[in-house]
Amino acid sequence: MDPLTHTATGIFLSRAGLNRWTPLALPVLVLAANAPDIDIVTLAGGPLNYLHYHRHLTHSLAAMPVMAILVVAFVRLAARRPVRWAGAFLAALLAVASHLLLDYTNEYGIRLLLPFSNSWQRLDLTSVVDLWIWTAILLAFAGPFLARLVTSEIRSGKPGGRHGRSFAWAALLFLLAYNGGRSVLHARAVATLDTRLYGGAEPLRVAALPSQNPLDWRGLVETGDFYAVEDVNLAGQFDPNTAHIFYKPEASPAMDTARATHTFRIFLGFSQFPLWRVTAVSDPPNGKQVDVFDLRFGTPSQPAFRASALVNASGKVVAADFQFRGQRASPKN
Repeated sequence: MDPLTHTATGIFLSRAGLNRWTPLALPVLVLAANAPDIDIVTLAGGPLNYLHYHRHLTHSLAAMPVMAILVVAFVRLAARRPVRWAGAFLAALLAVASHLLLDYTNEYGIRLLLPFSNSWQRLDLTSVVDLWIWTAILLAFAGPFLARLVTSEIRSGKPGGRHGRSFAWAALLFLLAYNGGRSVLHARAVATLDTRLYGGAEPLRVAALPSQNPLDWRGLVETGDFYAVEDVNLAGQFDPNTAHIFYKPEASPAMDTARATHTFRIFLGFSQFPLWRVTAVSDPPNGKQVDVFDLRFGTPSQPAFRASALVNASGKVVAADFQFRGQRASPKN
């Protein structure tokens, strides 16, 4: 999820009662709720480096206790005030867990089992930025202040008071209920996609990717010969015959050569629905341009993630790069 959601979750955990577990609970919880995203420092190595290390070891189950204790130690040293180490560690551990759980709901995915497995896990329930969650966050922050305007029972000057605790619990319960509801709708969308034929072909696998409208899903279907992309509206009829078809190319030496490059190895380790394209080019003479797109995020005409390679007539890669929404990285092959 986005930093706003993670930060708000840390604040709500504090207001919900974890602030009683230790002094300095609020900074511990806010920092721990964001701690796994420390991997943003890898962006200094370029977009491809960030693609490889984003949601990497810092987002794994094995690293959770390490991330938690580092946050507690940092807050203790920075504030120069004592903490209750057991309470602070448990609170930080819950906040780190909230980060992993929220990221797990996204279509981007998360590698929970590192360093033992590099496989991606994802629930495809929410987008990285979800406006319904943002609305709930806004209401949870505004609610205590509005309550103080219409009641006279809070005069202590403490921010939020018991109203803050109530709204914090409401926000946390909303997150659980919202994702629970989305999981039911997601299952329906997957079933709709999986029980249809596409040009007479049965699906090998399907994905229903979220939009801001919980009833609208972006359907992605893989068959033996092509991918089919079609929106699924759970309130309407679904017609698989209107899907956009993207045919898979036949295997070629140019694809095998591109696949062996560092750029393509990193990209294919990330991509869950890779679509290949091989195009003849005049420069280099009799060369081939090999592209691979992740269909979870756009199409060949509007790609978000793309790896490209130029292969010359001798079957050697002369250039390879990775692009993310216009940002390009051209590492060594």
